[in-house]
Amino acid sequence: MTLLAVIIATGALTSCAKSEDGEQRYAYPLGTASPEDTVTQIYAEKFAEEVDRLSDGRIKIMVYPNSVLGGDRELLESCYDGDIPFVVQNTASQVNFIDDTAVFDLPCVFDNLQAMRNTVDQPEFLELMQTSYREGGFELLGYADQGFRVMSSNKSVTEFSDFKGQKIRTMEDPYQLRFWKQLQANPTPMNFSEVYIGLQQNTIDAQENPYEVIVSNRLYEQQDYIIETNHVPHLISLIVSEKFYQELPKEDQEILIEAQEIAKVYAREQSDARISEKIQVIKDSGTEIITPDKALYRQMIEASEPVYEEIEKVVSPEVFEAYTGNVMSEK
Repeated sequence: MTLLAVIIATGALTSCAKSEDGEQRYAYPLGTASPEDTVTQIYAEKFAEEVDRLSDGRIKIMVYPNSVLGGDRELLESCYDGDIPFVVQNTASQVNFIDDTAVFDLPCVFDNLQAMRNTVDQPEFLELMQTSYREGGFELLGYADQGFRVMSSNKSVTEFSDFKGQKIRTMEDPYQLRFWKQLQANPTPMNFSEVYIGLQQNTIDAQENPYEVIVSNRLYEQQDYIIETNHVPHLISLIVSEKFYQELPKEDQEILIEAQEIAKVYAREQSDARISEKIQVIKDSGTEIITPDKALYRQMIEASEPVYEEIEKVVSPEVFEAYTGNVMSEK
């Protein structure tokens, strides 16, 4: 029996008690598949802290990191069933559950983080995504992020032809695999636990991840270059079981919404500071950071057209337009 099954069976996940004045107090679990020293954990803990403060201690949320309650897929399934009310995770895990989240796999949409954040915070876009999540059995409260995903490699990339033939470890995501193929690289899905050794033994030439992951797992030690491809954002969603959420009093729903907003802003501030720190660690190690020029970035966008066509078939036209409309029209 898994730890999650044991906890659910013993009733340890959610508890209810009365305070001395007779008021009901509740404790709920929040699960993540990420380690403690991550923006995901910062986002989750700040949310729990603010829920506690805004409810005057009436609602407690216990954060369980490190896949203690299951990996990303298990967390989604348990959240859908209502066994785990709260989950914080990267959106890449949600594509098989919520079609419209594939929009976040669109490559090279944003030139900078603020443009991306403005888009996902835009009320029109957020409402569309919340509708999609509700149809999937979840309530979306909001998105924080770990910045963009970037490429690390033992080969300098300053021209489009430099991508050709590079064996790069990617997420097992059909759209991301197609993107790297369009760049003429050789994308190779691999368990993340094997990436460092794969780079060390030259089984792979390159990989892609946000700066935080590259430094926390010391991947830069095995790479000569970081190429700021900034191909997709590494978004972190805070979701609630729709079944659980709809049973809450309106007052408590508003507490969750306000707490998420505060936690989102805080997590983004922490992410920006941590990215700057990670970049300095990489520079100090001697690994060179390359920022593609506009000509190279334009070639990457043009090569990505088939990926856009695939994703456009999957996501709703309204979501696609709200995510790309203002930004892509300027490119």
